[in-house]
Amino acid sequence: MRATISSKQLAADPLQRDSWRQAFGNTQSYVLIALISALLTTVPLVTVAAEYDQLTPQFRGPLDLAVAADESWVASANELAGTVSLIDLRQRQVVFELPCGGKPVSIMRVGDDRLVISCRDSGEIVVVGIKDLQLSIQARIQVGFQPHGLAVRQATTPSSPPTVLTSLMATGEIAEVDLNSQQVIRKFTAGAWPRYLTLSPDGSRLAVGLGGESCIAVFDVASGEELYREPLSGGINLGHMQCSSRGDYVYFPWMIYRSNPINPRNIRRGWILASRAARVRLDGPADREAISLDAPGLAVSDPFGIALTPNEKRLAISSSGTHELLVYRLHDLPFVGAGGPGDLIDDQLLRDKDLFYRIETGGRPMAVRALADNRHVIIANHTLDRIQLVDLESRKLESEISLGPVPSDSLVHRGMEIFYDGRRSLDQWYSCQSCHLDNGSNAKPMDTWNDGSALTVKTVPPMFDVAKTAPWTWHGWQQDLDESIQNSFTETMQGQPASRQDVAALRAYLTSLTSPPNPFRQPDGTLVPSAIRGREIFESSAAACTNCHFGATLSDGLNHDVGLGSPSDKYPDYNTPSLLGAYAKVRFLHDGRAKTLAAVLTRHHGPDIVSGNSPLTAEQVSDLVAYLKSL
Repeated sequence: MRATISSKQLAADPLQRDSWRQAFGNTQSYVLIALISALLTTVPLVTVAAEYDQLTPQFRGPLDLAVAADESWVASANELAGTVSLIDLRQRQVVFELPCGGKPVSIMRVGDDRLVISCRDSGEIVVVGIKDLQLSIQARIQVGFQPHGLAVRQATTPSSPPTVLTSLMATGEIAEVDLNSQQVIRKFTAGAWPRYLTLSPDGSRLAVGLGGESCIAVFDVASGEELYREPLSGGINLGHMQCSSRGDYVYFPWMIYRSNPINPRNIRRGWILASRAARVRLDGPADREAISLDAPGLAVSDPFGIALTPNEKRLAISSSGTHELLVYRLHDLPFVGAGGPGDLIDDQLLRDKDLFYRIETGGRPMAVRALADNRHVIIANHTLDRIQLVDLESRKLESEISLGPVPSDSLVHRGMEIFYDGRRSLDQWYSCQSCHLDNGSNAKPMDTWNDGSALTVKTVPPMFDVAKTAPWTWHGWQQDLDESIQNSFTETMQGQPASRQDVAALRAYLTSLTSPPNPFRQPDGTLVPSAIRGREIFESSAAACTNCHFGATLSDGLNHDVGLGSPSDKYPDYNTPSLLGAYAKVRFLHDGRAKTLAAVLTRHHGPDIVSGNSPLTAEQVSDLVAYLKSL
């Protein structure tokens, strides 16, 4: 059976009951299940739940995995469905599925009987109990919006509880949660866009990938003090991280961007977007060491998951954009320190077929977890809705486990597959996701070539509500969204034109994207006092913000010359950007010259510069920034 839940759990546990209502939303079906639950309080609802699941196919979208200590089961965090699935690895089937929260992105096992899940959009860590291959929610712990990575800090003494560390991307913090008291016991500042993290085996050091600052930061866990940083020049889209067994290195994949003109020659040299795997020392500062992943004519895009086999013979990396698993022999990989690696894969890796090989998985492979036999890995495949078992020695996809029935025909899901597909670009170097990380922006202004001028870098706009923000491109020359999408395939990606059906699918996917909850508002969605004062300033004639920024998207949809142009720009005017989601950016204005909202208002785009009014006071700037972050 696919999704099972006992009637006793459903009737007695309000958390469980509310979770099912939130996930499936069908009031009549929910009431029917609840009624049967109340009448049959000791009979498992296997049949009812399974039939309900079959009647309402849904995409799960697994992103991350947790594996039992004895490898009898694996649990998946399903981003699209907001659920966690429990899979019996011996029977190779799903035995339980439980709604957990908004956009679950990471999952870890705590001991043999608990899971912790970070839910990005609901801003919580969810604790799930495991007993007899059934799941139940034990706690929901609010930690702050956009938690991503997880690391379990084991108890240091019999009386001390295990804790969970999670990265809060929206606020640039690390939160530590006491699982016994179910409370956040501390937070400390990490930096811009902390996503994934890992602990040293002794729990003393924490490595955090800071996507907004292109670096790995290493912290002393006890004090929360930052010890050192290792820069990743041009680094974007840092993926999962894994520490070596000795605790000397942390390994991770990432991408690099170079601001060169987009043309076939530069793409094929790895001078636009390229993929890397790196290791950074955890036992003291040292230059990062890296290898290039991209082969001539057959590049790698959007590397994400990473796993070391327990004997550390093999390193496996999921290439989510090219639908494959990259496998390396670890001990003699040609890692290069400062000044390297080269633009393309080291020739050694192409000559030695045991040092490096590729295994096709299809779909969008994400998290990778190695098993104890040192030859198998398990993969969460996001777009295929499957858990995949790969044999590294035979180099084959051994088996797949479906997470449940899916809709037979979904234009939005087809568009999502295209968005994540690096094979749409020239020699498969990058995808839409490579620039629009998680449908948003990224940390680097880029030359996309879509306005017909070279070396005029632009910040990458988020895709949320993009269908409502015509015209498109920073210069606003594109009036048709379908044409803009096609232009991205042929100009930005230098790939083949997309079919009308594929353009329609990608448009449907983009139209479905809505902004995530804003972390800079009160829990009930209202403004904090400083933001209320900032709104008054925003709407005043003194600031004159509403001359251009108004309406549902806070944009007038027109082009203006605001004195920030460059002689190399093909067009003199700029499209008024929407201000929604401004808090999520680390670069501002069309070319990213400002790194804070305060710099925008005081140095580049204040009312004294744009409208000829008096400059804002420091207090007004602070309040206006608070309001802009709340949008």
